Amino acid sequence: MTGQARPPESASPASPQARRWLDLAAVERPVLDLRPDYTALIIVADGLHPGPSDEATDALLSDAEAQARATVAGRAASDLEPVAAWRLAYQAFGAKPKRTRPSVEALLRRVEAGLPRIDRLTDIYNAISVRHLLPVGGEDLAMYRGSARLARAAGDEPFDTMRDGQPVMEHPEPGEVIWRDDDGVTCRCWNWRQCVRTRITHATTSAVFILDGLAELGRDGLTAAGQDLAGQLTALHPGARLSSRQIGVVPESPEHPKCATGTACRAARTADRPGRSRADAGEPAP
Repeated sequence: MTGQARPPESASPASPQARRWLDLAAVERPVLDLRPDYTALIIVADGLHPGPSDEATDALLSDAEAQARATVAGRAASDLEPVAAWRLAYQAFGAKPKRTRPSVEALLRRVEAGLPRIDRLTDIYNAISVRHLLPVGGEDLAMYRGSARLARAAGDEPFDTMRDGQPVMEHPEPGEVIWRDDDGVTCRCWNWRQCVRTRITHATTSAVFILDGLAELGRDGLTAAGQDLAGQLTALHPGARLSSRQIGVVPESPEHPKCATGTACRAARTADRPGRSRADAGEPAP
């Protein structure tokens, strides 16, 4: 079973088309077999006001940077429990986290020097990522072809990216965890590197945001991050319409107690920007 699409309390629901797309998003069973504690919170938004970074998003990033510096407190980002959990998740499908860093770690490593200011949408979700210590990605919903699925790669899926300033087509490693749609890979290595096709641009008026949660984030961590992101979107994009849905393992509640394996769950039905970190501020891809 899966959660139903719903708008944040302070916003009108997204368009019927966006909600239909949201209802079809899925996490495939092989991914949940790899990390049974994984949950994605997906937010679709339309009626957005794109454009370059401005004073409001600069202030939001500055505040998030200050919070992240206080949290890291001189330690390596990889020593933080939620970040270390993502390193283990990467290792589980064969990735090397020192070469292919989870997007939240890549962002946190840049906090001390200051995060880049990209645009009015990317700045918001980068701030949420470092503030709440989880990977967050954003993509142009209009550029998707079919629904989003989190899957283990066969290895022949197309992935469009940039190399040395030129467009190239790559392919994921077999077994790699990928987000994909009907046309190919939208994000490699769970949340590491997004494709060119679905990148957010200054023309993006409808977007999808994917927040990745593991157990180490805490029971309410994913919900808090989603509420923060929704609040910032509605505050900085007046008139924006939002809907959201959790897929994967939904936290235990009195209505949905622990499943037979001892994991709090309602399992999902089985079934992201150019070549740079999903959070758009990671280190250069190798």
